[in-house]
Amino acid sequence: MAYSEQVLRRARQRLEQAKSERERENEAHREIAYERYPRLKEIDRELRLTMTSLMANALRNGEDPTQAINDIRDQNLALQREREWILEAGDFEEGYLDDSPVCAKCGGSGYCGNQMCSCLKELCRQEQKKELTSLLRSGKESFDAFRMDVYSDAYSPNLGTSPRQLMQSNYNICRKYAQNFSPGAGSLLFSGATGLGKTFLSACIARQVADRGFSVVYETAGKLFSDFEAEKFGAALEENHGITRKYLECDLLIIDDLGTEMTTQFTISALYTLINTRMMENRATIISTNLATGEIESRYNPQIASRIVGTFRLIKFAGEDLRRR
Repeated sequence: MAYSEQVLRRARQRLEQAKSERERENEAHREIAYERYPRLKEIDRELRLTMTSLMANALRNGEDPTQAINDIRDQNLALQREREWILEAGDFEEGYLDDSPVCAKCGGSGYCGNQMCSCLKELCRQEQKKELTSLLRSGKESFDAFRMDVYSDAYSPNLGTSPRQLMQSNYNICRKYAQNFSPGAGSLLFSGATGLGKTFLSACIARQVADRGFSVVYETAGKLFSDFEAEKFGAALEENHGITRKYLECDLLIIDDLGTEMTTQFTISALYTLINTRMMENRATIISTNLATGEIESRYNPQIASRIVGTFRLIKFAGEDLRRR
């Protein structure tokens, strides 16, 4: 899962903080135990010395170190038994002086070999949810909060059904998409007038997919193209370096309000690069727009329109503007 550099940086900072806190906690435990039982400090020191001697004898050339190693091992075991007796007599909780790392799997590094450890993945998931919460509008978007009764149940000849039945179908598609999401799940195009629930349902998908541990980037079209411009024309600024990478590499990209941005040759080129790259790499994208499918070609170009209309699943929204109601 390709989390953005910002999310990964914050997650690593939290892991480092947790490691530091665990080290301070372990050190505090040692100080308390050594103050109550000075012999514990002596034993720990002797254990470190016996391990050094064991290694030296094992590497020594010209003589058989077997007997010396056995003697050191016996000495080591005796010291460990004495240490256990003191800890038991002192009624310390189990593992009180074990110097346990913040994560037993990776030792607190965040990686097992070249794979991200589950501890760092969880911190990334939490940081991504915080980022989404700050971007989404109400902070309460969820499928359970979606209200079907705000849509008219009157039959519409233009739709061949009622707006409520249409939205029930859209809701079912979106919920199933979020529940079953995996990389390469396919892309969706939300098309319809303002105030029909496109942003709300896309936010519901974002929250659920992110909560399942996938990397999700949710952004308005205006901000997205602003980032592409900043990276291209403001490359000298360190904060602009690589800011568009997250849009290309995340598991799910959600572009809200496509068509509301100022359309220029640069934005058209950036949109083509973005859509084409993600399509070629089989990465899922959701676009919500007030534009009809025919208007996409006239506003952008045939190449972009063919990729969006030809490969995205169209989800039509219809009815009255819920914000006005």
